[in-house]
Amino acid sequence: MVKPQPRKRYVQLDMSQYEGLDDEWRRIGLSAPARKALVDAKLYKVSDLRKITQSELIEMDGISKSAVARIKVIMEAKRISFR
Repeated sequence: MVKPQPRKRYVQLDMSQYEGLDDEWRRIGLSAPARKALVDAKLYKVSDLRKITQSELIEMDGISKSAVARIKVIMEAKRISFR
């Protein structure tokens, strides 16, 4: 007998506590879960990504493949690299 797959639940994030901290990520066009993950990791701007490795970014909950791709494009434009 095959178990039914659980349905994905979409949760509305309350981003009000992140306002002002996620401005740069919002300008880049990142999703709310990605912005939340970055702010929770105390990464408030693109230059803060120098503190972490690309693997650490990928492993963060809320960071999608498209978010990683978008961040990498911005980092290349600003000549910033991961640790």
